Amino acid sequence: MEKLHQKVESDIKAITHEWMSSGFLNEGDLFVVGCSTSEVIGEHIGTAGSEEVAAIIYEKLAMLKSQTNIRLAFQCCEHLNRALVVERETMNKHQLEEVAVIPAPTAGGSMASYAYKQMKAPVVVEKIQATAGIDIGETMIGMHLKRVAVPLRFAQRQIGNARLTAARTRPKLIGGERAIYK
Repeated sequence: MEKLHQKVESDIKAITHEWMSSGFLNEGDLFVVGCSTSEVIGEHIGTAGSEEVAAIIYEKLAMLKSQTNIRLAFQCCEHLNRALVVERETMNKHQLEEVAVIPAPTAGGSMASYAYKQMKAPVVVEKIQATAGIDIGETMIGMHLKRVAVPLRFAQRQIGNARLTAARTRPKLIGGERAIYK
């Protein structure tokens, strides 16, 4: 298990470095994280969650947050309708609506449960419109991204044994052939 933990740490460190050098993250951006720790350790989603693995991932994402000033949102599993754990400050700033639940490893998932325990003033909200995010283990974060999601092809494609998908969003292009875009 120690070898797997080292791999997870190396993998998450690599993807956070790619995000930092991408230029896609701006201060205050909402960044959604979907993560199946079961998939990371090589098991079927929802069957073998690990707060130890969640701790490794959370630590590196907290570093990404501190270096880019983004706002993290950790998606719960489908048992909590993919609600999200955020800081109360984030909820207030983005005028999000709080829901009454505390994630647990068996209802919400190990990653969301661990994040809830680490935050200063955690709350759970039903939905967000994030600017970017990562999906570790095919947890389906798309419902929490703004409307025009752009998949990113980073070099780091896995965290442990789980597939990794990353996305950013862009404004809609409107106006037709005479319109001018950046």
